[in-house]
Amino acid sequence: MSEITRRGFMVGCSAAIAGLAGSRFNTLAFAQPTADQEVLVVLFLRGGTDGLSLLPPISGADRGYYEAARPSLAVPTTGPDAALPLDAQFGLHPAAAPLLELYQNGNVAVVHAAGLNEANRSHFDAMEFMELGTPGLKNTPTGWLTRHLQSSAGLPPEVIMPSLAMGSSQQASLRGDRETVNLVDPGVFSLTTGPWRWRDAQRTSLRHIYTADNSLLHTTGNKALDALDVIELYVDDDYSPANGAVYPDTGFGEHLATVAQMIKLEMGLHVATLDLGGWDTHTGHGYWVPLLIEDLAQGLLAFYTDLDGGGSQDFAQRLTLVVMSEFGRRFEENSDDGTDHGHGNAMMVMGGSAIGGLHGSWPGLASHQLFEGLDLAVTTDYRRILSEILIRRLGNNKLGVIFPGYSDYSPLGVVSGVDLPPDYGEQVFANGFESGDLEAWSTHQQ
Repeated sequence: MSEITRRGFMVGCSAAIAGLAGSRFNTLAFAQPTADQEVLVVLFLRGGTDGLSLLPPISGADRGYYEAARPSLAVPTTGPDAALPLDAQFGLHPAAAPLLELYQNGNVAVVHAAGLNEANRSHFDAMEFMELGTPGLKNTPTGWLTRHLQSSAGLPPEVIMPSLAMGSSQQASLRGDRETVNLVDPGVFSLTTGPWRWRDAQRTSLRHIYTADNSLLHTTGNKALDALDVIELYVDDDYSPANGAVYPDTGFGEHLATVAQMIKLEMGLHVATLDLGGWDTHTGHGYWVPLLIEDLAQGLLAFYTDLDGGGSQDFAQRLTLVVMSEFGRRFEENSDDGTDHGHGNAMMVMGGSAIGGLHGSWPGLASHQLFEGLDLAVTTDYRRILSEILIRRLGNNKLGVIFPGYSDYSPLGVVSGVDLPPDYGEQVFANGFESGDLEAWSTHQQ
């Protein structure tokens, strides 16, 4: 990307789109170009992915329990569809083979038995609890990523809220962040004020209107048009990935490629969110899960390969991508070739700073070790993993702000970086609420 391109993008995206009331735009805010900007990408697997298929046990007593609980759905250990060994105890689903080399190179960290400690099997409740960062409370007005952006001391002062949400709506983790770019497809990020044949003339007319004064409405409206011009020019479907990376020809692959484009523009993008849905496999588990895992693995490999470079182009070195889901699947298969809502799951962290390998404490699959006698237990709170990324990679230790009520952080060792003492301060309870009174605080915030 040339300096002219970055400068052009900066002109277009240096301030919020706020002037075109009634149009389809979200607000835009990006930083000045920085060579060492850390980027966090949060990938949410919607529907409750099955960590016991993605990373099945391959030996020992737990293998026997696993095969007994899933006589039809257990990932085999022999034959062409056998699990790919990661160590003596766990393997990788064969459809996830594209991730094996990244794992072996130390670029993927896996945490088994991770997730939400709340005993909740509702998709919508569990997703909101995790994304808002306040388990047990859904009326929190801001998401955990929004509170990170608001409290981070490491962002340049000119940045308002450098965030990107891929998809048709803003993820709950960015709730309350009015500066998020909400993007489905850069090819359709356009002015929609009438028939296409009128739009050039309409855009010219709007330019005249918005340059006629320097009020907030005029200024932000003019910058909205700048942003349209720049995104139409520099972020599109004709993108050519680096290093021979091949994204899957799916919506997920397209979204990853768009995030990669935005990172490479070096305009200070700090946080991006995207989703991969379809994991609620009450039926057809044996058919759908391999396809979903393949899409996931191919997409992540392409994304890492595309961003992997040298010198100032080594975007992968300052990338941290975390994969999470609202819960895992029931340990035992059901009678419809499927699995029902469960509890514990696996989380993954990918990036140049990842400390590869298996992490966390495995609880076991014997009946007395299962959560409520039904599901894989959670031994690692998902907030512990996110807190380590926030502290070691993003330099934000304000855990009392980002995860109010959480005070059990200690690094698990999934990413490298500088350890800062966690700050569980009373910032979020500064209006007289006692620490831990999440419900009262949330009601007040609204």
